[in-house]
Amino acid sequence: MLGPELEQIKQNVRQLINELPPGVELVAAAKQQTAEKIMAAIEAGVRIIGENYVQEAAEAFQAIGPRVQWSFIGHLQKNKVKRAIEIFDIIETVDSLELAEEINKRCAALGKNMPVLIEVNSGREPQKFGARPEEVEPLARAIIALPNLKLRGLMTMGPFEGDPEQARPYFRLTRQLFEQLKGLNLPGAELNILSMGMTNSYRVAIEEGATRVRLGTRIFGPRF
Repeated sequence: MLGPELEQIKQNVRQLINELPPGVELVAAAKQQTAEKIMAAIEAGVRIIGENYVQEAAEAFQAIGPRVQWSFIGHLQKNKVKRAIEIFDIIETVDSLELAEEINKRCAALGKNMPVLIEVNSGREPQKFGARPEEVEPLARAIIALPNLKLRGLMTMGPFEGDPEQARPYFRLTRQLFEQLKGLNLPGAELNILSMGMTNSYRVAIEEGATRVRLGTRIFGPRF
């Protein structure tokens, strides 16, 4: 790996850390990135690594270890849950009771408690995963009954590209759902993470109340 490429990653991270408001966490979305590039981001100050695929995460985790928090930000298949809970510190994409129950079962076997976020399909897009807005409260109530899960908040994707302003209504809706859940005082829940926004939309997401943004291209450069 050429030195300048790693130095650029470090510079990108430092700029972001200076730019983000207090209380907004940076997740480095490390999809398809090498351990060397991920380490450069960590050395510059990244404390949370987001991975979309369990197998990719396992390889990176083997090289890097638990020095940072590992956050699962992709669609989690039930047959990958057992391995996922061995690696990840939080799962941001719980979108069904069936998945929540599988995570709970696997965590119980390891004696582990797993923080989770409910993924919201705020745009009701048929091609995307996530609970629909009206499903969020029932799913939250079901999750808090599972002893090895801890509900920490909500996550939404928003459009991948195009005008970031088009994502604003979806971020606003997710923030409203987040506030409604907090108002329910659900026992055992600790609702303080609202994960919204990626490279093209994170500024709008922060304006709409995101406490966590998931950035890949902005840190590592475009994927080819």
